Amino acid sequence: MENLNEEASSAESYIKGRGAQFNTKNKFEKKEVTKEYIEAIDDWTETNLQTQYIEVDAKSIVNKVESPDVGMFYSMNPYQGCEHGCIYCYARNSFEYWGYSAGIDFESKILIKKNAAPLLRKFLMQPKWECVPISMSGNTDCYQPAEKRFRLSRSLLEVCNEFNQPVGMITKNAGILRDKDLLTAMAQKHIVSVLVSITSFNEDLRQVMEPRTTTAKQRLRVIKELSDAGVQMGVMLGPMIPGLNEHEMPTIIKAAAEAGATFSAYTFIRLNGAVKLLFHDWLYKNFPDRADKVWHLIEVSHNGKVNDSRWGVRMRGEGSVAQMIADQYHVYTKKYGLQHERLGLDCSRFKKPGEQGKLF
Repeated sequence: MENLNEEASSAESYIKGRGAQFNTKNKFEKKEVTKEYIEAIDDWTETNLQTQYIEVDAKSIVNKVESPDVGMFYSMNPYQGCEHGCIYCYARNSFEYWGYSAGIDFESKILIKKNAAPLLRKFLMQPKWECVPISMSGNTDCYQPAEKRFRLSRSLLEVCNEFNQPVGMITKNAGILRDKDLLTAMAQKHIVSVLVSITSFNEDLRQVMEPRTTTAKQRLRVIKELSDAGVQMGVMLGPMIPGLNEHEMPTIIKAAAEAGATFSAYTFIRLNGAVKLLFHDWLYKNFPDRADKVWHLIEVSHNGKVNDSRWGVRMRGEGSVAQMIADQYHVYTKKYGLQHERLGLDCSRFKKPGEQGKLF
């Protein structure tokens, strides 16, 4: 079993509105300033926790997904880093490739791919592109707060609508309703579906676990409004964390179905890379009375560790605890008609501007 007791507590005041409470070391950087011992008193501290938007010229926007167990072929992410600050987010580790930390940096330094739409247009114009659905976003939330200002997600949807390129979306932000008009138009052509992530109806838990996200009530509103507009809506239950939110699965499934969701997916908590340190620190600061129990339940579900990288196992876990959650998911999604993990999108409509439509 892993021992992280030296990381378990801190005398510092809690940083409200942020999930991570410190910056972990970036394994790719040889020289950097980090706080190695978060409980120590250093003369270096985080001095600027206001969110910074950093515009970048990206080289590409669509990425081929090599992982066989994530249910997508390609993904596109208009933003890197995510202000939502979800403490469990696996995407934190990818932020190290950009030269930042997976900790506070990830949720306070947001990279804006300002040329996202032209890059997508260029990608779709390739002669070799054979249309399959693209997921938005597979990494960070495409409707995080930055979208209200930069509207990159809408610009990507506009390109997809022009090409009739199918898109599967996932978000936990009610900001997606700003694009209800566009999503409705795409839904009429069966080229868009949306997964809304709901992890808890416990507001006290949400405010510390996902500090800059919208409430579960608002997320149900998203499902309801877009479903009424004809958009295929689903619910993502994830991650399920034993001892924290796994008991809410039946309630979430029932509420999502009543709001209009017709498909679903779930993941089991996995703490890979720097997320292990960040989550451990967060868990013991926020839930000291049950932290040991929660940590142990995660360990026994990943063969004595808190992460398992094996395909097919890493996002489901194994053992009695993980199996109990899996059984619960199957029972209640069947009961409420959400047992489908994805719905088909129509790729036959795809056409490049100026081309004739496909004839059958």
